[in-house]
Amino acid sequence: MWIMVFFDLPTETKKDRKAHSVFRKNLIEDGFGMFQFSIYLRHCASRENADVHVKRVKTLLPEKGHVGILCITDKQFGAMELFYCKKTKEISTPHQQLELF
Repeated sequence: MWIMVFFDLPTETKKDRKAHSVFRKNLIEDGFGMFQFSIYLRHCASRENADVHVKRVKTLLPEKGHVGILCITDKQFGAMELFYCKKTKEISTPHQQLELF
């Protein structure tokens, strides 16, 4: 399962930029990797594990702006088509995550 967090946060004032920076930093500390500038991904071993991280992201939400959270399966993630200009680009995960059972 993949969690995708996408956001559009204001950066007009110093306070807004600080909130934006803190939100990004907290996502990275929770294991999310940058997919695009305002889209961060995290792989989770199960739906239950994903729910824990979704709940955590909800506690980190800034006061202003728009944030979306989307959970997709590995199969749905693998079916994504990515393009760099007009050239097809292979889908790669933002980083590897070690899972111990």
